[in-house]
Amino acid sequence: MKRILVTGAAGQIGTELVPALLARYEGGTVIATDIKEPVEPLPAGARFEPLDCTDGDACRRVVSDHGVDTIYHLAAILSAKAEGMPQRAWEVNSNGLYHVLEAAREAGCAVFTPSSIAAFGGGTPADPAPQDTIQRPGTIYGVTKVAGELLCDYYHARFGVDTRGLRYPGLISYVAPPGGGTTDYAIEIFHAALIEGRYTCYLQPDTQLDMMYMPDALRAAVELMDADADRLRHRNAFNVTAMQLTPARLADAIRVHLPDFEIGYAVDPTRQRIATSWPRRIDDGAARREWDWRPEYDMPAMVEDMLARLAPRLGVTSPVGA
Repeated sequence: MKRILVTGAAGQIGTELVPALLARYEGGTVIATDIKEPVEPLPAGARFEPLDCTDGDACRRVVSDHGVDTIYHLAAILSAKAEGMPQRAWEVNSNGLYHVLEAAREAGCAVFTPSSIAAFGGGTPADPAPQDTIQRPGTIYGVTKVAGELLCDYYHARFGVDTRGLRYPGLISYVAPPGGGTTDYAIEIFHAALIEGRYTCYLQPDTQLDMMYMPDALRAAVELMDADADRLRHRNAFNVTAMQLTPARLADAIRVHLPDFEIGYAVDPTRQRIATSWPRRIDDGAARREWDWRPEYDMPAMVEDMLARLAPRLGVTSPVGA
């Protein structure tokens, strides 16, 4: 039976990954850890334990005490938030990963670690960004992600740790609130559309970025961890994507369902600078070839599902403009 540890379980991905793992591995156990308790109640088969991943002794203890065989290491400070606390971002994102990898090395665990399109930078080809290309990010978040990809490569080559990872695009979820990322507008816009009928976006209307709906993001992580290791060449940095959005394009898609929805713009220079440094589109051909990655949600399907599922969570029985 699988015994899985999830760090950052109260975050955007972790909140939904814990039940997804229990559904995938019937009879398994998931130890959900974070520095704070999850807002969403944990499903049967999961247990919460507080854990600060920057504490190496604590990481080793939790892995050993629970007989963990697989770690999904999600704890991180995201891009926009990290720019305001770069020293802390390095401590959490890089040193935290080091402690998790050390615990995995000692216990023989497999490790999944998400990277990001933030690992690219201004020198990366923008449309599309290849799987293998120059990576010179201009944010501390991106720097930690490049360092993390390389550190995972090292632990696999040097110590035989089964490390795997994805370069996620912006993620859209109806469950967890935005977590301080540059692509948070793609979640905030739905909340605003349903409650207020209008949204003021902090990015320019034509800022194109790759995005993915959370059900696809969860499935990608689990499918990668279940993939045949002999097929994997790009273990710790697979590009994955599902759709390319701009604020204006997403607003138009929402208006298909909420015709009276309005969008305005008040550009945040920091987030705009970050977004402009990322590719407009990434090439996920390696993931499609090496472990048969295919997204299930395009923009119209995502928007329809997001509105339908988010409305009852917000207590909206008659969405604005419906």
